[in-house]
Amino acid sequence: MTSRTHYAEPSKEAPVPTSVRTDHSYVDAEGVTIHYHRWDAQNPVGVVQIAHGLGEYAARYEYLAQALTAAGFTVYADDHRGHGQTGLGQYGGDRSRLGRLGPGGLRATIAALRMLTAIARDEHPDLPLAIIGHSWGSLMVQIILNRHASDYDAVILTGTAHRLPGSMNAGQLNARHKHLGDTGFEWLSRDPAVAAAFLADPLTFYADVLKLFGLADGLRLFGVPSRHLDHDVPLLIAIGSEDPLGGERSVRHLGAAYGKRSRLSDVELAVFPGARHEIFNETNRDEVNAFVIDWLTSRLVPRG
Repeated sequence: MTSRTHYAEPSKEAPVPTSVRTDHSYVDAEGVTIHYHRWDAQNPVGVVQIAHGLGEYAARYEYLAQALTAAGFTVYADDHRGHGQTGLGQYGGDRSRLGRLGPGGLRATIAALRMLTAIARDEHPDLPLAIIGHSWGSLMVQIILNRHASDYDAVILTGTAHRLPGSMNAGQLNARHKHLGDTGFEWLSRDPAVAAAFLADPLTFYADVLKLFGLADGLRLFGVPSRHLDHDVPLLIAIGSEDPLGGERSVRHLGAAYGKRSRLSDVELAVFPGARHEIFNETNRDEVNAFVIDWLTSRLVPRG
């Protein structure tokens, strides 16, 4: 296992938009229409799938997607069940029901996420495929890895945690940052505009996982890396040092588990000083994007 911690200074360069976001959909095994976006790169060298977090939606990753397409990666990102356009479609536009996963719960949500992986593979069979899972999305990606690591050629987990009691914060995530503002979302980013936008957005919300998903699905989020992964996939774990979900100690244990239990040979940990939960929406987001792109470029090779 290779495990390193990176400390870097903020950069100021922003990506120039290079791709128009297009909207698509598919129907999952339970009959739920899953809405997703695609950003196409010119002459792509790889494909990146993004799995968003709880209480948000895929279009919030527009800035990251533009940076990835500029670097040659075509991007796919769905609104998970109960979220964004998928959730609005499930519940007839009733925003008060957003977050409820619907028939099949968490298992069906994860299965629908893998359906998008299959779509991306089918449309780009000769290109390597990576997935970026953020927060709740990263927990679902961890679950997928335990049985289907071969789905991906590289994996990035951000805003993540070791999926064990005591390693994930089950309390109020804004507790340590509440003195910094009055939105309740200061924990997301040092950029006050991010918290303000999250508060004002009708499609974003904060919810208690157990109350939202129920006890059974809440417990399904817990687990450890499997001892029997079917693929030695390169793994990057990236967090902000001020992320309240898990924290540096939690992700160090997670990285060690992937190295020792799962026998992954390439596990890297990146910690961005001062950054909070949403590293792709941080004040140093350009530096974060550049780091992620450099990591992807060094790991993804054409499929033969």
